[in-house]
Amino acid sequence: SKYINLCTMMNAVVRSVVRCPSRCRLRHSKGRHFAAQAQQQIPYSENEFPDRREAPIISRTKAVDVVVTSKPQSNSQHRVIPSTRSIGVERPAYIPPNVPIDSLEIPETKITTLSNGVRVGSMETYSQVSTVGVLLDFGSRHELEQYTVPSTNKTVSTAGVNHLMELLAFNSTKNYDGTEIRNILETLGGATFAQSSREQMMYCVDVLRPNVNEAFNLLGETIQSPIVQEIEVEEMKQVIMFQTMDMMPQVLMGEGLQLAAYRPMDGKLQQLGRPHFCTAEALPNLTADSVHAFREQHLLNNPEGIVVSGSGISHDALVELAEANFGHMTSNKSDSAKTTIPSIYTGGEYRLQTEPSPHSAKEEFTHIAVAFEVGGWHSLDLVPTCVLQTLLGGGSSFSAGGPGKGMYSRLYREILNRHRWAESAEAFTSFHAESGLWGISGSCPPQFGREMATTIVQQFDKLANDFVTDEELDRARNMLKCNVLTQLESRLVLFEDIGRQILTYGKREDAVTMCAKIDAVTKEDIREVVRKAIKKPPTVSSVGVDISTVPDIGQITQMLGKNSHKRTWF
Repeated sequence: SKYINLCTMMNAVVRSVVRCPSRCRLRHSKGRHFAAQAQQQIPYSENEFPDRREAPIISRTKAVDVVVTSKPQSNSQHRVIPSTRSIGVERPAYIPPNVPIDSLEIPETKITTLSNGVRVGSMETYSQVSTVGVLLDFGSRHELEQYTVPSTNKTVSTAGVNHLMELLAFNSTKNYDGTEIRNILETLGGATFAQSSREQMMYCVDVLRPNVNEAFNLLGETIQSPIVQEIEVEEMKQVIMFQTMDMMPQVLMGEGLQLAAYRPMDGKLQQLGRPHFCTAEALPNLTADSVHAFREQHLLNNPEGIVVSGSGISHDALVELAEANFGHMTSNKSDSAKTTIPSIYTGGEYRLQTEPSPHSAKEEFTHIAVAFEVGGWHSLDLVPTCVLQTLLGGGSSFSAGGPGKGMYSRLYREILNRHRWAESAEAFTSFHAESGLWGISGSCPPQFGREMATTIVQQFDKLANDFVTDEELDRARNMLKCNVLTQLESRLVLFEDIGRQILTYGKREDAVTMCAKIDAVTKEDIREVVRKAIKKPPTVSSVGVDISTVPDIGQITQMLGKNSHKRTWF
């Protein structure tokens, strides 16, 4: 348009004047000098369109008119795809044929028990990637400071051994060293995972479906016949030391909460009150003999404590793999008697003052958690407690993803959006076989420790005295169902859910049953769970550079006691 052309000419003049100050005199000279100057060829860059006196020529070429010149032959070596893996007319045997959807079975959980007690559970999802693994019925709660090995009559310490075994997973075995296993799994297109908890241990391989047999055989060898070398143990002990030095304050707070909730009885540590992560005091006592002794006590002679789980694989194929790798194991009750001793909730306090961060620009926060005992995995209050946790919700003051990410939960509305000093506020749960914890945690600048503790206590009082609203309850139930169903779309989560439910309950509940239980939760159930919980002593954990402003457990007990609802622990 005329306006654009005029602006283009003005920009050209201004930029020319800026580059050459002598041209400033052209404005005051006669027009003929300007015209003569304009007729001269002024050099310009192809990237400076405003300096051009004419619009660039835009040409269009059709694909059929393009002449492709052959590239010169390069001397470099290129990777040639083997003929066995190339795409041809015939379908390779490792690719399953396409079949009508009507001929496929509806995915459901199938469970089989082998003759020696090993349980196999799977669900076929018809995906091209399979997730298979093994879940074992032992964890850090079964560790001991001193254990005498029956076969050698040697006394070793197994404290912290689960943390070590998690790091030693998929290392040297009887037939392969660690590097070979990693290279083989990389060739197969697989990824490995290992995770330990207080009650269970998990080994997992995520691999392309055509290669699941080879990957599972490696998994079986890793679990049954590892060569735990002292050099590997020492390397992993260094890793544990670095992890301990760099542990997040939220993790320290959670560990402290567990230690305070199940304090020692008669001078002995309770199983749920043991540290899950290897401590600095236990680290020097860990050796290869510790790993062998723990495996001999809880794994090698206990096939009933093994669950083989899989998602994205046919059940018959997984049963065959489980039979080939674990079907020969025998049970020896005298050696594998897993001493699971129920822990008794005591309540208590844990306070840890940490060292300042070496990074001066990093803001330090005080982390506080207050919790009470609730039922464990087998309790009727399990589902109402989960709904209660979702109803409270919470999170950080910064939430990536924007509105709709739990920002209408109670802790967001009544703590994070109301108090400028609240860095985070979140409800949490921790379930075990015989007991569990439910509570609220928060973080704030050190000078607001008392305010944060008071605000958390007020939430407990409000839940005990008043019913939650129908809107809050409906939102919490829908959100919990959405979270459960969304998570189960992941084959990794599905594999883990199948294995853990079979290991805990001996069966797996389907999604329909779980959603029905969630929908059956009422606001009366929510208040009853809270009232039963706060009748017991509280557990308080605080971690930070400065925790002097955080009230102790006696002061928090007094805050809770001001509520008119009677409690039995005063």
